[in-house]
Amino acid sequence: MGDEWTPRHLAATIDHTLLKPDATEAQVMALCREAKKFSFAAVCVNPCHIPLVAQTLQEAPGVRACSVIGFPLGANRSPIKAAETKQAVADGAQEIDMVMAVGALKDGRLDTVEDDIREVVAAAGKALVKVIIETCCLTDAEKTAACRAAVRAGARFVKTSTGFGSAGATVADVRLMRAAVSAAIGVKASGGIRTLEQALAMLEAGATRLGTSSGVAIVEQFSKTGRP
Repeated sequence: MGDEWTPRHLAATIDHTLLKPDATEAQVMALCREAKKFSFAAVCVNPCHIPLVAQTLQEAPGVRACSVIGFPLGANRSPIKAAETKQAVADGAQEIDMVMAVGALKDGRLDTVEDDIREVVAAAGKALVKVIIETCCLTDAEKTAACRAAVRAGARFVKTSTGFGSAGATVADVRLMRAAVSAAIGVKASGGIRTLEQALAMLEAGATRLGTSSGVAIVEQFSKTGRP
């Protein structure tokens, strides 16, 4: 797998992420500088940091500002998620990573899950919406149902994890999610991806985007060695 990638190609799959509650403006600005230097796909932060990220990334149009919504539990009511999304987009977010209504899915209330996603998609306008299904909480059948509900509701990506659950992305989950959606839908692996070996394994399994706070180390390792 490593032989098929260049460092720049690998970097273009990475959402450079900082979602810690104690993240400072200085740390967010450093994240943006790194994203511009390595040409990462996006900078993914909490909504309060989106104005700063959008402003800082103005000179790097290839790097997108990404906000999380309903994070990390997905337990907000849909109008709140929609309002949060509208504010994030107004602040400059170009991508939205929303947490689905996990409890509703566990209850088998797929209509509620879809309506929740649909409201966020509508509020996002032209911004790309990724739906975090929180795989650690779901059975394989529920993971498949969640992915298909997200697609029916108009999302353009499905995403494994918040990184705040009991477990993050696994190769098996990425394979399952890729099988559940068409090639036109992206799959984002996120949560616990810290090494080049893990990153390449997720991409080989079918991920098209990686959410990680270790993007710099991953790309630098690949640049130096060309392999895990």
